[in-house]
Amino acid sequence: MDINKQIIDQRMTKIVADNGEWFEKMKEEKHKKAKAFVLYSVAAYLEMEIEEAKNLVTDGANDAGIDAIAITYLNNWEFVVTIFQCKYTFDLEKDSNFPANSIQRLIGAINTIFDAHKNVLVNDDLKPKVAEIRSLILENNAIPIVRCVCVNNGLTWTQEGENHIINAHFPENQVQFQHINHDYMIGLLQNRKPINTSLLFSGKSVTDEFNYKRVLIGKVNVEIIAGIFEKYGDSLLEKNIRNYLGLNGNKVNTAIQATLIGDKKDNFYFYNNGITMICNEFAYNGLQSGDWNVNIADLQVINGGQTCKTIQQTIHQHQNLDYSQAFVLVRLYALSKMNSDIDVQALINDITIATNSQNPVDLTDLRANDERQKKIELDMQELGYTYKRKKNEVYKGIIIPSSVSAEAVFTIWRRKPYLAKTKKMEQFGKFYAEIFDALNAAQMVIAVLIYRYCDTQRKKDKLYDKYPHLPYSNYFMAMIIGDLVLSDKHITIKDLTYKNFPEIKAYFEKNKDDLFQKAHVLLEKAIIELYDNTKIYKDSQRLSALFRRAELLETENLNLYNSQK
Repeated sequence: MDINKQIIDQRMTKIVADNGEWFEKMKEEKHKKAKAFVLYSVAAYLEMEIEEAKNLVTDGANDAGIDAIAITYLNNWEFVVTIFQCKYTFDLEKDSNFPANSIQRLIGAINTIFDAHKNVLVNDDLKPKVAEIRSLILENNAIPIVRCVCVNNGLTWTQEGENHIINAHFPENQVQFQHINHDYMIGLLQNRKPINTSLLFSGKSVTDEFNYKRVLIGKVNVEIIAGIFEKYGDSLLEKNIRNYLGLNGNKVNTAIQATLIGDKKDNFYFYNNGITMICNEFAYNGLQSGDWNVNIADLQVINGGQTCKTIQQTIHQHQNLDYSQAFVLVRLYALSKMNSDIDVQALINDITIATNSQNPVDLTDLRANDERQKKIELDMQELGYTYKRKKNEVYKGIIIPSSVSAEAVFTIWRRKPYLAKTKKMEQFGKFYAEIFDALNAAQMVIAVLIYRYCDTQRKKDKLYDKYPHLPYSNYFMAMIIGDLVLSDKHITIKDLTYKNFPEIKAYFEKNKDDLFQKAHVLLEKAIIELYDNTKIYKDSQRLSALFRRAELLETENLNLYNSQK
């Protein structure tokens, strides 16, 4: 029996055992395990907590063949929709292919969901996602990039499935199909093997050594970059940026490709920002004046991954072109001579943060060793909670992940519910200081309790008649409840500390349902203040757009408690 299949199966059993409340509506164990496989697949692929993945699940009746869906905002004109279809084979001795008819269902879903003029019948979990997608297309004129992730614990689809994809005639720069399985997931869990290789730096290069670090700067032909990615793939990329690459519909990547296949490709070196690489050490023949063939130990790309992947794909698709004069700037840092492995990793983190902070990448793990994160961890232990700074580490106790904490604090105490929803990947980058400066564990835990409660309410479809905004408004509702708690207790956010934490927590737990009702009243008044009526409830796309913007915060009813801040 395949050992990787056994490991994944054991993990599914543990997920079900550890989170019984997530599966309480399911009677059969195989259904529970199938849902656990969806949760684990989403969390593994998107490198997030399973708690976060749970919010993306949409499977059930009228799910359009979509088990989970994630919407990621890249910029003002593009967004990524990652669609998951998961198939779990309970007979671990079998090697089943991913079903061709499931490919067909995904193709049908794409043809319907992304055409805002077509009617679509979907369940209550999927409905707000569809409304958000269509709202972004119609209201923002945004372009969707669709990733279809087909997951199983077996083999990829057959030629029949491939024919369905080809015959769908989707634009290559907008729709991609990818297969992952148990081997892929185990690969994410295992430590990567060092990549030892060589790169030819053409012409004159510059090298220097200072502060126990070496640097080499020069130009490398794009075909060499494509070649090492053909050989080593995404294992060349730091895991913190890997899953946000390869979106070849991105306008920057499209421009890179256009340059490489156009009459200006010989000037590619001057148009591109270049690639940043790190290694343990490098060596070359210094007696040679140029054209150094550099031997490199443990090579990794920490910035410029989009450039590398686009170069690889472009050359693969246009092999007949002459790339002999197309070069890219490469900065290579050797860090092995520093004082300790901790110092090396800290520098790698700092370089990655500095060079990627303007891009939509997940920097959560890179911030894990920041002093603010360590202090919060200690502070939270005193309150009886465990702060999970790193995603892949094993923790015990009442666990609060850093990503969930950031989203809750950004929503409630920083009063940015619209950004908390649409700028998740920037919360440990651009907005890091705003979220974590002057923050204590008591404020964080209260924010998370409010945030989780509102998210739980959002999933109760029986409440939708009473609270028609609920599929879209949970971030705003959480913020208003935070305002109400401070107001009712006659304190400001600065006054919320470990001293009054038990009192504030007890007050929220006892009164949360009443607070939710009061928040609804205030929110509905704010909506009426903007629109003079509640007809917007009948237009799910406009309603979705409303909660992606800040204008509700400017209304009198949601501005009452700003003095508390």
